Amino acid sequence: MDRLLPDQLKDLWRCVSENYMTKTEFCAEQDRLLDGYRNTWGRALLLDGQSDLQESILLELGRYSGCDDQGEIHLRCTRALAHMKGEWKGKVSSEDRQSVEQFYDKSHAMIYELMWWHTLCEDTSPLAYVVALHFARNHGCRHYLDFGAGVGSGSILFARHGFEVTLADISSSMLDCSQWRFEARKLPARYIDLKGSRLPSNAFDMVAAMDVFEHLVDPVGAVDDLQHVLKPGGFLFGRFHAEVDEDRPHHIVQDFAPTLDRLHALGFVEVWKDEWLWGHQVFQKM
Repeated sequence: MDRLLPDQLKDLWRCVSENYMTKTEFCAEQDRLLDGYRNTWGRALLLDGQSDLQESILLELGRYSGCDDQGEIHLRCTRALAHMKGEWKGKVSSEDRQSVEQFYDKSHAMIYELMWWHTLCEDTSPLAYVVALHFARNHGCRHYLDFGAGVGSGSILFARHGFEVTLADISSSMLDCSQWRFEARKLPARYIDLKGSRLPSNAFDMVAAMDVFEHLVDPVGAVDDLQHVLKPGGFLFGRFHAEVDEDRPHHIVQDFAPTLDRLHALGFVEVWKDEWLWGHQVFQKM
């Protein structure tokens, strides 16, 4: 079984604490291991003939939007977060499910923001998808649901590695973008628009909900939905915390205690936690 990167780094830091390794040696090894995850992520997402992830994603966005001006695409990406903040403050009440869902359904700025985030130019947290991939392979999972799939980068990673992939989201615009990206790579997938379709029962042995629960009007209700879609013994891989961020008013949940309580009440058991890098957790349906 592959040891997951956060566990490897935690053990390596123990070597520093016990004076078997210097901090400099630790940092070098951490960079080397992160580079391996970056390479896995990049190989999955790069378009044919491309070698630089940022350039590839800008090219992909240009093709998707029909814009040949790469400078304009780059500008849309770097201004996307501010654009989203303005859209949210002008139109959305965080307590009104309909207005929240309409924001995600219609916002094109979020496509640019997510695609830019997935270049890893701002932080490495999208590499948690690679952690999830290794976890799923270690446990023999084959049927993968990307819940709150966004622009589908995580699903592309799993599809590249032979998983049967389903993408689910309330955003028609992001599902359309995801489908375009899969078709451009000739990868198979199933798409579920959660505004009008229900998730199938007992269909998946792995569900990823990456940076999703902080966006939900009813995160506890989402746990109930995911309990039904997972096969017995299946795994939910997600991050269940978020800090207040003035630039991201769409992060409407900071208290995840009710969500975690509901997981426990439904018989989910925490079987792994990232205690080093990004804080993701894995719960198993028992």
